[in-house]
This record gives sequence, C-alpha cells and structure tokens, in this order.
Amino acid sequence: MDRIDQQELENFLIKALDEDVKDGDHTSLACVPASAKGKAKLLVKAPGILAGVAIAECIFNHVDPSFDIKIYQQDGAKIAVGDIAFEVAGSSQSILKAERLVLNTMQRMSGIATMSNQFVKAVEGYNVQILDTRKTTPMLRFLEKLAVRIGGATNYRTGLYDRIMIKDNHIDFCGSITQAVQQTIAYLKQHQLPLDITVEVRNMKELIELLKVGQINRIMLDNFDTETMTKAVSLIAGSYEVEASGGITLETVRQYAATGVDFISVGALTHSYKSLDLSLKKF
Repeated sequence: MDRIDQQELENFLIKALDEDVKDGDHTSLACVPASAKGKAKLLVKAPGILAGVAIAECIFNHVDPSFDIKIYQQDGAKIAVGDIAFEVAGSSQSILKAERLVLNTMQRMSGIATMSNQFVKAVEGYNVQILDTRKTTPMLRFLEKLAVRIGGATNYRTGLYDRIMIKDNHIDFCGSITQAVQQTIAYLKQHQLPLDITVEVRNMKELIELLKVGQINRIMLDNFDTETMTKAVSLIAGSYEVEASGGITLETVRQYAATGVDFISVGALTHSYKSLDLSLKKF
C-alpha cells in the first residue's frame, strides 16, 4: 500500500472497530444467524475519484480473514453513479460488522481525493504543485493524506516534526522574522537536524526583511492578492521556492498558479471536502 505505516493502520483498525463494536454487534447477533452467508457490493451513488479501496480490503480481512473480495475499481479510479467498486462474500454477521467502518472511511477518503483531483485539474498547464496542510482530523491524518495522494495532489509536511514552518504566530512570539530565522538556524545546528525551512510572510515589508536574512528554503506568501503575489514572485526571482497560501478556492486557484508560484497549499482538501455518496448493499 502506498506509503502507509502498517502498524499505524493496524492500530486504527483495532481502535475504530472497538469504538463501534465493543462487546458485540448485538443487532446482527440477535437477528442474523451465525451460519448465514451473504454477498454485498460497494455501490457508487455520486461521481468522483475513488479512494480507500485498499483500506476497505484491510478492514474486511481484519474483521474476517475468510471473506472473498472481488475488486472492480482501484484507488484513483474515476467513478460514475451506478459503478460497483467491489463485492464481498462471506459471513453475513461479519459483513454487517465491517460495513460502517468501510463506508465511513471510503466516503471521506473519496471526498478528499475528488476535491484534490479538482484542484490539480484546475491548474493543468502550470508548473505548480497543489499541497495539503496539517488541517486534518486528529488520528486520521495518515488516511486523509493518502487520499490527497490518490487524488493527484502532494503531501506537505506530515507534522510539526518533519519540517520547520515559521508562521505569523512564531514571528510575533519571537519578535521579528530576522530573529526567528536566526534562532531557528542555531537550533537546527545545535540539534543536528537536517530540516527544510519555510517562512510565512504577510506583506511585502516582511518579504523584503526575509530576503535580507535568507538561509531558508521556501517563502510562503500568505493571503496576498494575485497582483501583489506576482510582484513578490518577481522580487524573489527564483532564489527560493515560493508557496501561495490563504483562502485559495477552486474558482481562484488558476489565477494564483499564473503568478509563477511553485506550490499552492489548500487546507480545504482535508477540512472542507464533501464526502462521496457510497453504499454497501446486499445482493
């Protein structure tokens, strides 16, 4: 599976099923015979990009390794209403036990993948990458970032530990951009951490200060309008990677891509998507 920590996935499966099942799916145990066998299909009820098929397969196998699963649509597939993503056959009780976790996971992941793909398609022709952010559901970041990749966009940092990102609050608490960058350089040297550095700037004055101090990898232009961003990109002149951020929508993303930035980060990919309508139906 694409860059998924198997232990993290196993922990998710255990905790998610425990949250839902606890000491038993008493409804199914009460009215469905233990010996009953059944079949169900994952039915697509809205168009989009499918995501979470591989996770669903892991869920089914975790619940009952004897399931027979036939997959017809892989992760990343463009799907239409009426498509069948997969079929599962086996214990009826086990299908019902896994159903909600499969749907909750796939609907959300497919919604993220669909929105990610829409942003990627919107900037076709420009040499720019669409990035996700840390605006994810606690404990589900690894699945949401997988969905972003399935949709064709790019993961940014995974967390606070794998990249330096000096944002407005860091600068305000520290005192200035210059001081924040200099202290960061000293910290990385002291702890021998080979982390890239992004610094957020809010206006041209801060950008000019940042260009003077240097020693970074990427400049994030936050909430700049496209005219000012074009001027900022020209001033940076390729000295550093440039990222656009702040309230960029599907309607405006192409305009921002045209400014010449290298990256556009979009928090909406993982916090404002619409879950894709899917259902698991007996047949």
